[in-house]
Formats: sequence, structure tokens, C-alpha cells
Amino acid sequence: MVLLEFSMTPSSREESKSAYVARILDVVDRSGLSYQLTPMGTIIEGEWAEVMAVVTDCFRALEVDCPRVSSQIKIDFRAGSTSRMKSKVTAVESLLGRKLST
Repeated sequence: MVLLEFSMTPSSREESKSAYVARILDVVDRSGLSYQLTPMGTIIEGEWAEVMAVVTDCFRALEVDCPRVSSQIKIDFRAGSTSRMKSKVTAVESLLGRKLST
């Protein structure tokens, strides 16, 4: 199972990128994979081919009117593990004995 954290930013003159983020998140949400939106990117959980296909689809959604797109991708693979987005946070909270802001 893969946890993939990514962000995509088109180069443009606009200061706000929220319209592009919304376009990307529409693709992610429609993928059916588990995901978490954060202020600095999006985390997707799934099999390698699935998460890479979503990233490709997000790029395709931007390239239609964005001549330059910068992407950052971080990948963590762990064989056999599922629901790691939640279990990793739960493990740390358990060690601390309290809920954290997530």
C-alpha cells in the first residue's frame, strides 16, 4: 500500500491557486481512493498504479490551460498495510495519550 503526498502548482500571475486546487481535488475525490486534503498538499492512499494514475489525471486536468506546472511528490510504500493515513496518526496519539490536531 502506498501513501502519496503531492501538490501541483501552475505558474501564473494569479496569487491565489485555490481554483486549481479545486480542479485537482475534484479529480482526487472522484477517484474513489482515500485521501486527506492539507493546507500544503493532498495525501492519497492506494496501490501504486492507482495513486500514480490519480496524479497523472490531476496533471492532465491542469495542462489544458496551464503551460507550466510544478509538482512535488513524496511516496511511502509499505507492503500489506492498509488505512495508514489513520493508523499512523492513531499510533502517535496513543503514545502521547491524547488526541492531536489533524
